[in-house]
Amino acid sequence: MATPSDLSSQLAVNVLDAHSLLAAFGVLGVAVVLFAETGLLIGFFLPGDSLLFTAGLLCSGASDRGVHLSLGPLLVASAVGALAGSQCGYLLGRKAGGTLLARSRSARLHEGAQRAEELLERYGHAKAIVLARFVPVVRTVLNPMAGALGVPMRTFTLWQVAGGLVWSLGLTLAGYALGSSIPNVDKYLLPVIALIVVVSLIPLGAEVLRSRRAAREARG
Repeated sequence: MATPSDLSSQLAVNVLDAHSLLAAFGVLGVAVVLFAETGLLIGFFLPGDSLLFTAGLLCSGASDRGVHLSLGPLLVASAVGALAGSQCGYLLGRKAGGTLLARSRSARLHEGAQRAEELLERYGHAKAIVLARFVPVVRTVLNPMAGALGVPMRTFTLWQVAGGLVWSLGLTLAGYALGSSIPNVDKYLLPVIALIVVVSLIPLGAEVLRSRRAAREARG
């Protein structure tokens, strides 16, 4: 049974801070946050990348902040949250179309929707669905956009599962591996997370450069 102090700590959780979320909700929090970030438009601000990496780090026992998670349940929660969230977002997009986006006044969300639509048009369904996993905000809005734009369910499901597993399990295991191999890595957590975010953008950047090069060659 939760004590008053436990309840107060959960109510005071900072949803933008990965460690705060993990300290309050543990493995269950990872599944819920990933589901909200990838399946519900209101979750576009949640820290998916840093949450996965930090959770993996905490599994290694490298952190001295009093939080420890088990790797096996964490991997399951990460995969379930990421895959179920994306599929839910797609289904919402098929039913609601652009209504949900039209009601939102968030400029960041609308910009992400535009980028998601450009990804789908420029790279095709498979590449766009996989690449979007690694781009904050875009991974939130691409799923309903894919549903609204009529991407076949079989195609979407296949590639969202592939991209979702690489993203969720990859970042979690990266955090675990780093925490297991580098002493006191917890002290450098913020710079490491920033590096992870930058690295996650490399596939998208590579595709953009490749597309521009192909366009120049076609014109030439």
